[in-house]
Amino acid sequence: MGTLRVHIIPNAKIDKVVGEHCDAIKIKLRAPAVQGKASTALLRFLAEKLSVPRNAIVLERGERSRDKVIRIDGLSEGDIRRGLLDLSGNSSRTIR
Repeated sequence: MGTLRVHIIPNAKIDKVVGEHCDAIKIKLRAPAVQGKASTALLRFLAEKLSVPRNAIVLERGERSRDKVIRIDGLSEGDIRRGLLDLSGNSSRTIR
């Protein structure tokens, strides 16, 4: 079970991991930041990109925030970070 901090940028043109933001992974999502749509889109995006069932992903904190804490059952934090950052092509870049 891995825990991950993510920083969300809603209303983007595409759903994409763009790198790191401090100690969180920065993800752009097309969904707007209203009525939990960005949070729902984030969970769906992570399930697809990490090839895990949607019910293995739990939003632990940050339902109404851009900064969220996600728990993913079955993967370590290192596996999650590698999987997402390798997909982005930005594994060594930090975005502030």
